[in-house]
Amino acid sequence: MTNTPQWIMIGGEGPESYHQNSSYQRALLEAAKEKMNEAISAKLSLNLITDRFTVVDFGCASGPNTFVAVQNIIDAVEDKYRKETGQNPADNIEFQVFFNDFSNNDFNTLFQGLPPERRYYSRVPKGITNRDSPMWNKDVHCTGFNKAVKKAYLDQYSVDTKNLLDARAEELVPGGLFLIFGSCLRDGVKMSETFIGVGIDCIGASFYDLAQQGLVEQEKVDSFRTPLYMAEEGELKQIIEENGKFKIEVFDDIIHPNGDFPLDPKILATFFKAIYGAFLSAYFGADVIRKAFELVEVKAREELSRFKNAKPGMQYLIVLCKN
Repeated sequence: MTNTPQWIMIGGEGPESYHQNSSYQRALLEAAKEKMNEAISAKLSLNLITDRFTVVDFGCASGPNTFVAVQNIIDAVEDKYRKETGQNPADNIEFQVFFNDFSNNDFNTLFQGLPPERRYYSRVPKGITNRDSPMWNKDVHCTGFNKAVKKAYLDQYSVDTKNLLDARAEELVPGGLFLIFGSCLRDGVKMSETFIGVGIDCIGASFYDLAQQGLVEQEKVDSFRTPLYMAEEGELKQIIEENGKFKIEVFDDIIHPNGDFPLDPKILATFFKAIYGAFLSAYFGADVIRKAFELVEVKAREELSRFKNAKPGMQYLIVLCKN
């Protein structure tokens, strides 16, 4: 007996890739859109148990067509929801999308092509970018100093972490272990008091300077917020305990073997660009990012005392046992 080879599409973005040779298939998706909309409008039940609507593409390949198909479904569901309830679906439905294919499918190329305006991704909390909201946050991240902003970020973080724990609990047998390695804040420490927080403050200040210089629209800067929340140690423990699916066996602080990060402005700017550059570039564009990080180096030099006196964050190893 011989093994049947897996049928996968040619990856990458070269002239022979599926990415560059799938316009015929895309036209079929567009041709089917109206019939699909009619079926969803007539047959789909929107009696949602939660506010999450899940879409799965079983056979996503590596080209952009899967995003067209997913967006067609999202548009149809939103249209049905709007007609049935008279409410804005963006305020009430969170879309979760799974892209599924063989394990050796070119997912790297696929996810590099994710539409920047998609609605299926980790999001910043509602109200953060609304100037009329009590949760209005003028900073590009959750600094920790505004209690309403911190609560909004924590609420979203709690939902996301609960979903993670619920999903892993379904996969593990009782007594199975779930190991998590990540970062959090020590109890009582604010994000802007930490090394990473000071760096993000420098990035935010640089974008505001660019806006003042007319090199980027002020509105574009004002509407940008990172979907990053660094929970305090106690907050994370409480979320895990309240979830009830796992028992905390280990919650240990991991000390970096190389000690403190070098306080050189150029190295600092390069370090933060390596972490946040691609994410920011997708929103502001590569030319803006180059100018922004030239300013980050200047800001880092001005803020060296803050970097030096920053409170330590916490790198943790958590071992959870499934109940």
